[in-house]
Amino acid sequence: MDKKEAFTLIELLVVISVIAILMAILMPALQRAREQGQRVVCMSNLRELTLGWILYADDNEGKIVNGAPGYSDHHDSGHEDELAWVGQCWAGDYGSGGQLPEDEQVREIKSGALWAYCPDEDLYRCPTGTRGEMLTYAVMDSMNGLPRAGTRRDTKVGERVGRTVLWIKNRNEITSPAPAYRLVFIDEGWVTPDSYAVHYQQKTWWDDPPVRHGDGTNVAFADGHADYHKWRGIDTIKWGRQSERGHSSNNRAPQTEDGYKDLYWLQEGTWGRLGYTPSY
Repeated sequence: MDKKEAFTLIELLVVISVIAILMAILMPALQRAREQGQRVVCMSNLRELTLGWILYADDNEGKIVNGAPGYSDHHDSGHEDELAWVGQCWAGDYGSGGQLPEDEQVREIKSGALWAYCPDEDLYRCPTGTRGEMLTYAVMDSMNGLPRAGTRRDTKVGERVGRTVLWIKNRNEITSPAPAYRLVFIDEGWVTPDSYAVHYQQKTWWDDPPVRHGDGTNVAFADGHADYHKWRGIDTIKWGRQSERGHSSNNRAPQTEDGYKDLYWLQEGTWGRLGYTPSY
């Protein structure tokens, strides 16, 4: 009778070991490739949103959309008769993980002024954003967001609200530095109130540096292009990771030279210049 051949136990263990080694080698590479693909999708979303942002301005004699959700038709913040780019997508307890139902978030997105220009709900969130949140991008303070201290000049009661050119209301005001260097959108990875908060006159963080897609984040600029910015400071990355859903870096000063360079880059990209003398 013919003798049946089969793998021995040793041979099976060797094959399994080889497969395990190959998986250990390939999995990080596959994960990096997957992350790079998601980063590209995120940047594409930001480019589309910025294109819609530009088209809105073109249709409104250069006036840019209200970048501060929660402040539609809000006189005290300088948003009288202005519909915000999206509605209020965050829950009252957002800082501790609270979320609105997804369908309610979508309704709020569709109620915003930018929906007519970007009518695709997938454009409003990064594929690696917090699960269950339909909005992960924010407009920077300076781009008709919520004006911060020292960036808007208030006039006397009864007079029309004044402002400086730091707080942009019209695309024509983006002159120096050029639009290619002025930030419009940032990928926070989760939904937060109003616009992305950035100090002008302080050498401290306000909202935390979002650590996304590795050790940086995706951003979009006023000329319509999007890019990935890698943080340089170890302290920047550490704080950003520790405060993924919160604002623990509020008024926190950088601890390293590279950390200060990260802050300067963000502040200059937001306001066009620094409101103080840099340390480095």
